[in-house]
Amino acid sequence: MSAQDSCLSLIKYLLFVFNLFFFVLGSLIFCFGIWILIDKSSFVSFVGLSFVPLQMWSKALAISGILTMGLALLGCVGALKELRCLLGLYFGILLLLFAMQITLGILISTQRTRLERRVKDIVMETIQNYHAHPEESAAEESWDYVQFQLRCCGWNSPQDWFRVPSFSSNESEVHRVPCSCYNSSATNDSAISEKLSFPHLSRLGPPARPGHNTDLCAVAANSDIYSEGCARSLQKWLHNNLISIVGICLGVGLLELSFMTLSIFLCRNLDQVYDRLARYI
Repeated sequence: MSAQDSCLSLIKYLLFVFNLFFFVLGSLIFCFGIWILIDKSSFVSFVGLSFVPLQMWSKALAISGILTMGLALLGCVGALKELRCLLGLYFGILLLLFAMQITLGILISTQRTRLERRVKDIVMETIQNYHAHPEESAAEESWDYVQFQLRCCGWNSPQDWFRVPSFSSNESEVHRVPCSCYNSSATNDSAISEKLSFPHLSRLGPPARPGHNTDLCAVAANSDIYSEGCARSLQKWLHNNLISIVGICLGVGLLELSFMTLSIFLCRNLDQVYDRLARYI
């Protein structure tokens, strides 16, 4: 066997092994998504959160797992069986994904101001319509999760909540905000701790009840709430994690380029392999 044949065999098995790894990873992601979808209570008790819109994330994980498994299967079979059509399709899909990622990065960098304005409009609309339609609470639960995790309140400040109809009361002029704005680490008030135990805002509370939550949890704005708006907290989070985000994006891009290079190199040299096999036959 010549050096070129050895090199091609090495590339073939490298491509097969790497894609086999991603096939297993995709199957794990798919199973994880299905587990969340079927057994929400176990997942909630495992992670300690019950107010994330789990159904949306579980479907996204399941679909991502299926796509990863399909792409990896193309690479595995194409490399192992040396099928040019599958290798070409594998290369084409990777090239399309890479082009989409580059396009998305360019759009985010050039349309950042418009994107920020659009995100602000969506958040302000969610805040203004908070609990207006209890049967459609996914966006509200997501925003509660953001406030709880980033330790912030409102988009610009807690005052964004003061004009929300669901928190207005004719009996009192005290402004109120959602319980996700409450800074539970600042006090040991047992009464507030009980309020924070309602189904979709609790880390330590019981598993989420089936159906949509109709309870509205609110605290007075003059209590211990987060004083910073989530726009500022989100900027801080992005700044603190910028290196990690860029590193992950570059790593994924380089991995895709490597797979594309291996697949196109193997695909272009299959003719030479077939010619040598024909001579031996």
